[in-house]
Amino acid sequence: MPSGYRVAHVDEIEPARGEEYPEVAEWKPVRHDLGITAFGVNAFVVASAGDLVIDEHDEIDYGHEELYVVIRGHAEFTVGGETIDAPAGTFVFIPDPEARRKAVALEPDTAVLGVGAKPGEAFTPSTWEQEYTAGRGAGA
Repeated sequence: MPSGYRVAHVDEIEPARGEEYPEVAEWKPVRHDLGITAFGVNAFVVASAGDLVIDEHDEIDYGHEELYVVIRGHAEFTVGGETIDAPAGTFVFIPDPEARRKAVALEPDTAVLGVGAKPGEAFTPSTWEQEYTAGRGAGA
């Protein structure tokens, strides 16, 4: 691998399934695979329209702001009870850790990138991600 950068395509990152995301078809551990340490980043890919892309959750325990980017397909987000239409290329930023959020695919083969961290603090992976990383090796 060249020094100074790393490259991966969402379809080439080996999917993982964890207890944290039981309904999501494929959780792609982008942060782990690329060795990113400054912020959390994962991709979520589903096969069918109607599939849950982002499970319903909040970030109260972690205090994270989150940014979601629909990288292909089309999703419908629900954030704090409001519905957001999100075709490919849409950014959905959720600065409030208390806001409940989820996303459902409106098209087959929808992929969403999620990026998050707690403002003003060094990033620490969540417990479920640390457990996954320990089981998968490669000390990210």
